[in-house]
Amino acid sequence: MLLGEHAVLHGRRALVCAINKRITVSLSQINQPLLRIVSDLGIYEAPLGGLADHPDFRFVLDAVRQYPLEQGIELKIESEFSSDIGFGSSAAVTVATHATLMGPIPDRMELFKRSLATIHRVQGRGSGTDVAASVFGGVVAYRAEPLEIVPLKQSFPLTAVYSGSKMKTADVIRYLEERRALNADYFERIFDRMDTSIGEVIEDFSRLGRMMILNQKLMEEMGLCNAALAEIIAGFQDAGTPAKISGSGLGDCAIGLGEFPISGRFSSYCLRVSEQGFVAFKAAV
Repeated sequence: MLLGEHAVLHGRRALVCAINKRITVSLSQINQPLLRIVSDLGIYEAPLGGLADHPDFRFVLDAVRQYPLEQGIELKIESEFSSDIGFGSSAAVTVATHATLMGPIPDRMELFKRSLATIHRVQGRGSGTDVAASVFGGVVAYRAEPLEIVPLKQSFPLTAVYSGSKMKTADVIRYLEERRALNADYFERIFDRMDTSIGEVIEDFSRLGRMMILNQKLMEEMGLCNAALAEIIAGFQDAGTPAKISGSGLGDCAIGLGEFPISGRFSSYCLRVSEQGFVAFKAAV
């Protein structure tokens, strides 16, 4: 997420991008009426008629349940990064699974709708920004309601720095909604400022760095920056690099438009915006 976290859940726009790290889901048929999932998280196996829930494969299982399978299948999931880091991995594996099951050239809007429906069934709420990035690739200006997806042809380097912990998005949303209930007007003004900043970037993409700095301040005002994230942001600032929290906050990653000073305390990842979304059975994060 580049800009607009949380505001996108309240009718405003967000700016999101796909990166050049990929999750691949490949399908092969097997001679037993089973679903088998093979990934770095482990192996899952269950009869097609009784797919038991599993906390590590909730999104994949929900996607599979939407298709009438007449023969057993094995889904092999390969990822170029750890699932502990985030990077929209839940959305990416959901998109890749649906794309695999829909066929070789799925319609992108249909793929988006099916994938977002899975996200909603599994976690109860989600804006769909990371789904849009995985499906359409590149940078996407996105509004959930009314639905608006505007792909922007941009590619640039990013550095993501993992804070060492992450809080579930649903828990952060719940925390923020409790705070918003105490002062709704204050948060509405923050969301409006985020939306305006995205309009400025759409108009002139050279403003992205300045708007990232503004959005970081707004994330801090909402109480979403913990000590580790603040330390990372300070490191970027010392290097003169525009940076902000990426995602719901209170953990996970911060991103910057440049290099992060080498530090043994945090893990950093040099990335680039990927102009491609899913390719065959792959989904960009």
